[in-house]
Order: sequence, then C-alpha cells, then structure tokens
Amino acid sequence: MQDYEQVVSFLGTWGPFQRRIFFLLCLSSIPCGYNLLSVIFLLASPTHHCHIPTHSNLSQAWIQASIPVQHVGEQQEKSSCNRYELDLVQNLSALGHTPNLDYILNLTEPSSDFLLFSLKQEGCKDGWTYSTEHYQSTAVTEFNLVCNDQWKQPLTSLAYFLGGLCGCFISGPISDRFGRKPVLFGATFTISIFSSAVAFAPSWPVFIVLFFMLGLGQIASYIVVFVLGSEILIGSTRLLFSNLGLPGVYVFGMMLLPGTAYLVRSWRHLSLIMAVPGLACLPLWWLIPESPRWLVSHGRSQEAERVIRLAALENRVEAPHVIFLSTNTEKAACQKSESESLTFLDLLRTTNIRCISIMLWLIWFSMNVSYFGLSFNMSGLYGNPYLNYFLVTAVELPAYAVSWLAARSLPRRISFISFSLVGALAVLLIQITLHSYPIVTLSLVLLGKFGVLAGIGVLFSYTGELSPTVIRNTAMSSCATFSRVGSAISPYLLQLDVFYEFLPWIIVGALSLLSVVLCIFLPETFKLPLPDTIQQLPSIQRFRWPWTSTPPPKDDLKSSKDQTTALEVICTTHL
Repeated sequence: MQDYEQVVSFLGTWGPFQRRIFFLLCLSSIPCGYNLLSVIFLLASPTHHCHIPTHSNLSQAWIQASIPVQHVGEQQEKSSCNRYELDLVQNLSALGHTPNLDYILNLTEPSSDFLLFSLKQEGCKDGWTYSTEHYQSTAVTEFNLVCNDQWKQPLTSLAYFLGGLCGCFISGPISDRFGRKPVLFGATFTISIFSSAVAFAPSWPVFIVLFFMLGLGQIASYIVVFVLGSEILIGSTRLLFSNLGLPGVYVFGMMLLPGTAYLVRSWRHLSLIMAVPGLACLPLWWLIPESPRWLVSHGRSQEAERVIRLAALENRVEAPHVIFLSTNTEKAACQKSESESLTFLDLLRTTNIRCISIMLWLIWFSMNVSYFGLSFNMSGLYGNPYLNYFLVTAVELPAYAVSWLAARSLPRRISFISFSLVGALAVLLIQITLHSYPIVTLSLVLLGKFGVLAGIGVLFSYTGELSPTVIRNTAMSSCATFSRVGSAISPYLLQLDVFYEFLPWIIVGALSLLSVVLCIFLPETFKLPLPDTIQQLPSIQRFRWPWTSTPPPKDDLKSSKDQTTALEVICTTHL
C-alpha cells in the first residue's frame, strides 16, 4: 500500500484546509466535554433532614429540636435520615417544656414529668427537607434518592458510564465499517436528544434509562473526533491536534458546565441547556469531510481523491495528476473485502496484535479508574461545588500542554512512563500526609491528577499510532470501552475506606504503577508513520528498555482467513 502521508504531503501541514479541519473538529468535541461529569450536578445530594409537617403544630424551636444530632468526626451534624418520634416531641411541647436538645439527648431515666415517654427515633416518614444553598433541585431531591434509597445514586452514575461503555463497543465497528463522519454526528445527536429527554423524566426508573442512553453518545463522540483528526491531519499538526488542541477544547467544554449550573440551579432546566452545544454542532456536517485515509483503506480512492483535490484548491497548491494509485478494481475490491471483514475479534487474532490490545485495554482501564477516582475525591475537598468542579477540570489544561510538549520531542513510552510514575508516587505519598499536612496533601492530590492526566494525554496519541487504519476506530473504541469499565466502578472506589482508610489511594497508585509496567512491553511509535494494515504493526518488546524499539514484523503474521482466498493473491501482487 502507498504511504498515505507521503502521498498527501504536497498539501503541507498548516494550510487553510488543515486549520479549518483543526478548529471544526475541536469545536465538535465541546458537547461530549460539556456532558462528561454532568452527574456531579444532576445527581448532587444537598444537605437534608427529616421533614416535620406543618399539621404537627410545633414551634420552630421544637422542629429544630426534633432532629437528632450526630457526631461526625469532631463535628456535630443533624441526622439526615432519622428524627425523634413525632408523638413524643408533640407531647413534650404540649407539657410546656422548653426544647433543650442537650437535655433531651441525655434523658435516660424516667422522671415525674416524662414517666410515660421513652426517647426513640424513627425514619423520615414525611419525607425530607433539602438545603437550597447551592441547588434549587436535583434528581436526588426530586426522586428522594437518600437514606434507604441512597444506593440508587451510584447506580445511576454507573448506568451513565455503562452507557458510555456500550457506545464505545458498538460505535467502533460501525465507524470502521460505514465511516467516521456518520458516527460522529450520530453520537452528537444522541447526546442532544437524550439530554433533552432526561429533563422530562417522570420517575427514577425512566431517568436511569434515559441517562444510560445519554452516556451512549458521550465518549463515542470524542473517540471518533480524535480518530478523524488523526487520519486527516499529518505531521506536527496531528500532534498539536491530538495532544493539545482537541483535549484543550474538550476541557473548555467541561469548564463551561459549572458556570451554567451556577446560573441554572434546576436540574431539569440544566439538562435542557446541556443539549444546546450538540444541536449547535450538527450543521458542521456540511463542513467536515470524511477521512480520506479511511476511504482509501476501503477502496473508495475516487472519493478520497476528491477530498484531497478540494483541500489542494483551498490551500492553493497544485495536486498531482494521479494522487492514489490504488484505483484498479481488484485492489479496491481487496481492500474493501479486508476492511469490511475486520471486527473486534481481529484485535485478538494474531499474537502481536493480541498482546498489544490486551496491554492497552489494561492500561486504559487502570488510568481511568485513577482519573475518575481522583476527580470524584477532589470534588469533595472544598465547600462550593461549582468551584470544586472548575478546579478539578482546570488542572487538566497544564497536564495536556505538558503531554503535547513531550509528544513533540520524546518517545511515547518514556513520556507515558514518566508521567504515570509521577502520578503514582504522588498518590502513594498521600498516606503519610493525609491527616498531618492538609496543604501538602492537597498538593499531592493535584500532582497525582496532573500525572495521570498527562499520561492519558500521551496514551490517546500512542493508542492511535498503534492502531491500523483498517481497524483504528474499533481499536480506539475497544480501549475506550475498558476505560468506561474503569469509570463505572470509580464511584464505588472511595467507599472502600470502610475496610482500610488508605485503601482507595493505594488502589489508585497501584493501578498507575501497573500501567507503567505494561507500557514497557509496548512497541515505540515515535516518528513512525501510522500503520494502515495489521501486518504493519511493530512487534511488542520482550524485556527491553523503554527507549529501544523493534521494526515492524514481516508479513508472516496473517490470520488463516487472510491466506485462503484468491482475492488475497491478487492483493498481494498489487501491493
């Protein structure tokens, strides 16, 4: 097969065509960034306590005294799920006693006035009263997902991330079969339509189903944008796009959400507004072309040549008389047959791609457990939830900037290993400073998140460079699927502190270290062209240092089905 990047090099790397594609694709990532952690605001759980009905005829002082006070650490807080028996409180009020909460709490022996009363607690039989300091309403307050139903909160988050998992699993093969562009705008439309539908959910079961569907399009949209940009852009422009431009605009979309949520305190109105960025991006369909590299890999060379010639006109450069040589019928049929037959199972078919795929899946899983575990934990470090979210997302900008600088001049494995080690060591050191040095602890948490994010920034480019064109979106989506598994279990990660206080931090640090070990065995892709076929993949490393690399394997790693048809013989002679 022709070297695609060499063939289209006459276009240059930063002409009007590349700039237009660069900015339009970055803009198309705003809807998925805007919706990524919407669970923080839609499923926020404000301070709450049992509701005391007005027909109880209690004074405000007795209403306050009817809520038990619990010791949480060194502080006293009102109980969220219990109240004193309302009949007892009404009788005490009727006897004319002054409400003294400390006295009531210490009432253990019956006296002349309280001989008939025993101090007992009951659940919130009349519902809850929620604080409106930060939120006018959330799905938690409307569907009462608290106390005995509190288990529904992480389950709802799990449904959202499982939706993302399913979206990644089905979008990859569809994109490799039918094209990047239809999947991109299909996922964007899915985000908008179900974000609007969530706003009208009448009950929690309906809400969780719609929330699952909303998750279908979120990460799938980002993956397709990344693949499309990686295939259209070449050279330094591709590095700038995949390591800084795309993730930077993605983070900008994330940072827009807290500002919107601050102004719109109702979760239903917020959900409706979350559909706007996706609808605004739909007209980009007529401005963003299909991937010429994907078209060539599917034997549609004439369509690819049309895209390149239009790009040449836009860049005001002269295109060669013949751009792609692979226009004969046999070769086109060969490429189309090969690419259409590739599925998720082809990532496991040969030894080389199987080892690479499994290691990448484990790395993506580990890094995303660390990322979302730190994100959910960071959001509870300060009082204001809007400021929390903004700070959590703002730290991503310098991380992606550093990963871009590293991608320009450093091998992929050295970059990823260095960043992941920084993140792992910072998180593991938190065990020493957690209670003694709060400022140092905060610095370590931020440093750990910085390392994990910079590693993920390198990982996106690295995975794209390790994936052949004929199955690139399937490979990227399979990795994103495992990342969604990691994000799905992350809401439960911090609950492990009931077994051991530092267990969540140990798990995050250990998973980052596991990613480091696995990355040592992956092949290097620095300054190498993107592989177009599975046979062009470089070999995995076998007990070599990270800075060594092995040339691509010979074409002897073919699957059995790749060796059986006469059409393959024709392909081999033409290629």
